[in-house]
Amino acid sequence: MPEQLTLYTAKICPYAHRVEIALKESGLAHNRYEIDLKNKPVPAITYGGPLVSPDEPSPESEKLAESLVLLEFIADLSGSSSVLPHDPLLRAKARFFIEVFSSKAIPGWYASVNRGESTEAILNGIDAIQRLLPAEGYAIGEWSIADAAVTPFLARADLAFKNDLGAYNKGEGKKAYEILQTDPKFQRFRKYFTDVTSRKSFSETFDPESILSSWRVRYPPLREKRLADGSKI
Repeated sequence: MPEQLTLYTAKICPYAHRVEIALKESGLAHNRYEIDLKNKPVPAITYGGPLVSPDEPSPESEKLAESLVLLEFIADLSGSSSVLPHDPLLRAKARFFIEVFSSKAIPGWYASVNRGESTEAILNGIDAIQRLLPAEGYAIGEWSIADAAVTPFLARADLAFKNDLGAYNKGEGKKAYEILQTDPKFQRFRKYFTDVTSRKSFSETFDPESILSSWRVRYPPLREKRLADGSKI
């Protein structure tokens, strides 16, 4: 009998979303438990032990955290090459793709939407991973945890820019969205974005309305505070 596997997650969290996508792709049986992001860290997994109420995880279960660790754990647990290839070279390429995104795009995302800095940093980060993409297909050709790692952030950037939600000046998000949608420089990225967001593992785990509801409360005050403090992009 397979060990019990429970994911503690939150719809708004891109890190948790990474793990949900990978679990969907892996086919591993698991339980999903939505938590209050303000009170508990996510994502986290309990593995093994008896199947009990997620409110009180069994002391017999193993507790694991950190999204990138969990992506590798899911790949190892499933043993499926459709989650992470067995080929060492492709595995290295997947990890490098994640590292480039983590060091170049994610900081730009938080700087722009949370602090109101220029959206240029995230556009540069997107360009950096675009340069790593093969001519066709996913991050390393076939779908892998590299795509699970970046898709939640790309989808949220698309959502934020399209709706102009962020601490940046009014209109800056829409400008960034227009660049990503029309600039020939991002032609390969647009195809990649369509490919990753068209997968069932993404569409079945992404709740844009829930995210927008939270952002419509969160970001306008951040913008107002930044403008009141005299900060500019």
